[in-house]
Amino acid sequence: MAPDDVAIYQLPPQEIVDLVDAPPTPSLGIDPQKTCLVLMHRPSLPPIEEVGRLEVRLAGLRIDPKTNGPSRASYFTGYTIRDMARGTDLDVTGLPEDARLGQIRFSPNGSYFAFSAREAKGLSLWVVDVVSGVAKRLTSPRLNSVLGGTFTWLSDGKHLVCRLIPQDRPLLRTPIEVPVGPVLQENLKGTAPSRTYQDLLKNPDDEAAFEYYGLSQLAVVSLDASLTKIGEPGLHVRSVPSPDGQYLLVETLHRPFSYLVPYYRFPVRVQILDIEGRLVRDVVDLPLAENVPIAFDAVPVGPRAFEWRADADAEVVWVEAQDEGDPAKEVTVRDRAYAISAPFDADARVIADFELRHIGFSWGRGDLALARERRWRDRRLRIWRIQPERPKQDSILVFDRSYEDRYSDPGAPLQEWSGKGTRVLMADGESLFLAGDGASPEGDRPFIDRFDLSSGDSERLTQSEPPVFERAIQIVSSEGPTILVSREREDEPTNFYIRDLASGDLTALTQFEHPYPQLKDAKKELIKYQREDGVQLTAMLHSPPGYDPSDGPIPTVLWAYPREFKSADAAGQVKDS
Repeated sequence: MAPDDVAIYQLPPQEIVDLVDAPPTPSLGIDPQKTCLVLMHRPSLPPIEEVGRLEVRLAGLRIDPKTNGPSRASYFTGYTIRDMARGTDLDVTGLPEDARLGQIRFSPNGSYFAFSAREAKGLSLWVVDVVSGVAKRLTSPRLNSVLGGTFTWLSDGKHLVCRLIPQDRPLLRTPIEVPVGPVLQENLKGTAPSRTYQDLLKNPDDEAAFEYYGLSQLAVVSLDASLTKIGEPGLHVRSVPSPDGQYLLVETLHRPFSYLVPYYRFPVRVQILDIEGRLVRDVVDLPLAENVPIAFDAVPVGPRAFEWRADADAEVVWVEAQDEGDPAKEVTVRDRAYAISAPFDADARVIADFELRHIGFSWGRGDLALARERRWRDRRLRIWRIQPERPKQDSILVFDRSYEDRYSDPGAPLQEWSGKGTRVLMADGESLFLAGDGASPEGDRPFIDRFDLSSGDSERLTQSEPPVFERAIQIVSSEGPTILVSREREDEPTNFYIRDLASGDLTALTQFEHPYPQLKDAKKELIKYQREDGVQLTAMLHSPPGYDPSDGPIPTVLWAYPREFKSADAAGQVKDS
């Protein structure tokens, strides 16, 4: 083909371009003190140069080799700070030109928020003073986010722990064009079924590339941009400071790697370091996990799910399977949770046992934490109240239900920021606040309940009512209480408000215009029909503005597939009302 005949991308009519390029509703961040919002502006769709960027696929990861971060990551184009009391806006200034901005993270006291910026040469760390709105660079473009989060605030609000590309990182090895021998894989422990994963390592060149891109140096960065290295470079997948800021929980991958499973099944060493990088305790060194059963609820053998207890100064919690990770084995205790506190020189203590597979904690205080367990086979979900500082106290069952049953979903407990920058349960004595979708035959009706742990009784504080769809986001103040909510209608975009439950007053925080005024008068209708085999199906029919049914039918393509349910009662929620 001659150069003059090279094909180029064609643009659709301007009306379609305007729809596609219309900026969506900004994302929202609220500071820990609940005094200001940060509106994070985002593009509608990434430009073609973003989609076409080179990516490297290794060990289940998709990497942008130019930035040492994930490929095709979403981003923001700017930030606006909105004072919730005065309603004033402050656009953040000093941002790097044409940079792709990341998700913000507030300091524990809310005075600053930090973010990463993707520049031409890589990822850099920045911080914004909430009062002035001025952004300041803390590092050069050398953050490493290949293996996860790149920075975390310390509890003092003046320092951050981050992962950097080592300054003396070895050069990336040139791939060998003609291999000197075959790629060997050995099975030394008998047969085991294996799942199929994408983008796995295939040869020694891939192993070397994985080490090259994943290698990071831990460091503490202060607000004046001074930097102190912590420990030695490694393949760090986690580096989380304790709530009191004195220790780091560090998880580091190491060889031998695998060509059968992604990076998160590679051998990992779990250590507790002090904030200056000195080893405090080797917690465990877990081997390669290639032989995990493929059944749902199967987990690797040994300790897993390490975390800091969010309501304690420095206490590490983890869970260990008592069934060798195989849900097919009949056992009384399937998982057991352990904890160990600073100075980490004593044996771990048991804080809870689980009959089903443990899936997470929500921390509140010494006598209040919620522990979740589930079983995939029958979709059973149980939530227990435990007392982490009094483990001999019997756990109390809070909820026992099918997680498929959306109609009976009591909601998830709201959390808030502690003074140390951790997320803890929002509790009022023995009461929690639960927010849920409120699924019903008429559609979702989001709600917030006050739930009494002692009696099991719920008090409905607010619930969305047609024609407005209102979703509660966060309780701003216990007085009233007042709640941050989002509200939208069929012909109005999402906006944010403060609702005073005592007075019923609504105070608008945003006034976003309709992003698609051309479609404002378009209609949509839920239609229900029966397939030839008798299965009841539904579809959403969209009609253009000004459409009159007498003008004739709209050309329609309907496609539907029934969802699998384990419970007839849950499946029965999908029916003709």
